[in-house]
Amino acid sequence: MDINYELYKVFYHVATTLSFSEASKKLYISQSAVSQSIKTLESRLSRTLFIRSTKRVRLTAEGEILLRHIEPAVSLIRRGEARLLDSASTGGQLRIGASDTICRYFLVPYIERFHQAFPGVHIKVINATSIQCTELLRNGQADFIVVNHPNAYLNHLWSIRSIKQFQDVFVANQSFAHLKNKRLSLAELSEYPLLMLNKKSTTSEFLHSIFQQHALELVPEAELSSNDLLIDLARIGLGIAFVPDYCLPGQPDTLFIVKTRETLPARELAVVYNRKLPVSPAVNEFLNYFKPLQNS
Repeated sequence: MDINYELYKVFYHVATTLSFSEASKKLYISQSAVSQSIKTLESRLSRTLFIRSTKRVRLTAEGEILLRHIEPAVSLIRRGEARLLDSASTGGQLRIGASDTICRYFLVPYIERFHQAFPGVHIKVINATSIQCTELLRNGQADFIVVNHPNAYLNHLWSIRSIKQFQDVFVANQSFAHLKNKRLSLAELSEYPLLMLNKKSTTSEFLHSIFQQHALELVPEAELSSNDLLIDLARIGLGIAFVPDYCLPGQPDTLFIVKTRETLPARELAVVYNRKLPVSPAVNEFLNYFKPLQNS
């Protein structure tokens, strides 16, 4: 079919305003031209897209189907225009999706460095779990995300660059001092109160998977949404917390690492972006801060 994009632009404005007169104002054309464009599109598609009456306009079922496909296309065009305008100026916007833990313990120095180098760029940080961040990227709400990897929710069409390796550890306070010089099996560890992130996190999926591989049931004492809160609860002796090693303080602390007999696989932080969409100069500058791991 010979596609006339002007017809779809007219359709989009009528469908989103449900008004031929409002669409004509937005498009700066006459109402009769709007009406004729819709008739032409309906004729080419052999479908009725609107139900017209003297008082109102509404979409048919076929019109609703078409709008669901046209809206993302219009959004992509607008985003492309915005990126193009960004590239022509020293300003623009940087939209980063990451969990609060990754932001606090990893990203802040990079954000500070970028802000000092490019003060005109508006930086928007969207806090979400690593799983939720994939939705932000999928919906075009973030230019890139920094997430835990492996992550089953990442799209294979996205560019995934591993930038930091880390180890998950079990930590406890002096209430569990008798465990300091021991190596516990996961079976033995499961007898203690375990504190971990909730099930809507890649960390929870990771630990549950490890326990399943050893034919063990994981029943945590508490499941929370914050690693900082897990560490706080471990400090008061509520249980043994499972957290990434990079969010532990560097100075001496009341906590110690509970060692395990089984070696837990290392994980990585990865920066992910949609390589099918244009990347603005601001995004490129920020991504250049991250050096890929040798094995990624």
